[in-house]
Amino acid sequence: MTDATDPHAAPDEPPTEDPRPDELRRATSLLLVNTGDGKGKSSAAFGVMLRAIARDWEVAVVQFVKSGDWKVGEETIGRRLGVTWVNAGDGFTWDSDDLEHDRALAREGWAAAAALIRAGEHRLVVLDELTYLMNWGWIDADDVIATLAGRPDHVSVVVTGRDASPALIEIADTVTEMRKVKHAYDRGIAAKRGIDY
Repeated sequence: MTDATDPHAAPDEPPTEDPRPDELRRATSLLLVNTGDGKGKSSAAFGVMLRAIARDWEVAVVQFVKSGDWKVGEETIGRRLGVTWVNAGDGFTWDSDDLEHDRALAREGWAAAAALIRAGEHRLVVLDELTYLMNWGWIDADDVIATLAGRPDHVSVVVTGRDASPALIEIADTVTEMRKVKHAYDRGIAAKRGIDY
């Protein structure tokens, strides 16, 4: 039997004590990071996107790896719902014929994302797959950290991608690590439209 007062204990007993901190306070904005090798980082971010839209927030998404040619479901519904959508990538690097072109797209994409954040017109900005560009040195990681840390008070940001840097984790309010237990791709099953994109 597990401790019923521990909200993180195995679920064989419901918690009997309130696990919330005694002095909860409200924040004007949050920085969320979804990282790890498991599936669901972007999907979770787009769930937050839908939640923000339901609250009548202005929302922007910048996708740093997926290109506009992918016709991903989240972009289709996001655009229908009035999301400002920026495609700042050209696909997977292993499919690239010109990595320097991809680096240039990354720099342009980050400039657009930073401008969106600094302008403060959107209450939520999703930076999908940003960590890769930071880790590869394609964009200035210090500039990313400074921009996110110095964002307008009312602008919340969600960053996705594997291997979030210690500096990004340090400034984030919430960091979730998705851990792969099992993935269909490992058994040779291709990404499925409507599930994976």
